[in-house]
Amino acid sequence: MNTRIISRLDIKGPNLVKGIHFEGLRVLGKPANFARYYYENGADELIYMDAVASLYGRNSLLEIIEKTAREIFIPLTVGGGLRTIDDIRAVLRAGADKVSLNTAAIACPDLIHRASRTFGSSTIVVSIEAIRKPDGTYEAYVNYGRDRTNIDVFEWAVRAVELGAGELMVTSINKEGTGDGFDLELTRRIAESVSVPVIAGGGAGKISDLYEVLIQGKADAIALASILHYNFIQYNIATDEDYSQEGNIEFLKRGKIFSKIQGATIDEIKSYLLKHGVDCRYPFGKVFESPSQESIHG
Repeated sequence: MNTRIISRLDIKGPNLVKGIHFEGLRVLGKPANFARYYYENGADELIYMDAVASLYGRNSLLEIIEKTAREIFIPLTVGGGLRTIDDIRAVLRAGADKVSLNTAAIACPDLIHRASRTFGSSTIVVSIEAIRKPDGTYEAYVNYGRDRTNIDVFEWAVRAVELGAGELMVTSINKEGTGDGFDLELTRRIAESVSVPVIAGGGAGKISDLYEVLIQGKADAIALASILHYNFIQYNIATDEDYSQEGNIEFLKRGKIFSKIQGATIDEIKSYLLKHGVDCRYPFGKVFESPSQESIHG
């Protein structure tokens, strides 16, 4: 199967935001602008995550979902603040194709079972936010990485799949937003222990990091934020928008520079992966000319 390149958009109020370790959220722009650009340039899927929904006990993305579903025709996953079957039904009716569950799933694991029975397991993505402890163990966190659970990540991954999760999205909080590369051990150990696709997230700083998590980390898909967003805003951000509501806009005022992460387009990412033997859907019918083995390995 083709490797999926997924754009993850974390949203607070009306704005797309991005932080480091899920903290210090900075406003990057309006999510619709980013989503449209990624769709037009070959993203395989989008993930919308309400960054504060679990904290406030609600998901406020319905209007954004409805607009996105009218304009963008790739699978859309929505997460954050989904606590009941009715919550899930509402975002699916608004136009989402899948939902992502974390906080509510850990609080009530039977929600995974009931949701997969109601909507189908392919609709249910369980998000696992993991922190590596000093002793080498991994603990699952909830509420957008704010609260610990004392639950072992690997045990929870297996149980979530047994309950009916059709996919797992695994994010290393230690690595998230840093540009230091993925936690390969975390992704690999989960991928080797479950029979469903594993989406890797957290840490990409350059394109070669993606190749590593697919090959060494054995991920089936990659959820990307910083590496795409920081490339986009250098050239495409609108200067006449009001970004002041719901967020820290100092990053935009300072000139939008984050030197540690090497921004890339989806086209550049897929070209790199194809050249290195990783199957993926090349954007919009473009013809990819496979290089010689010498040019790949030389």
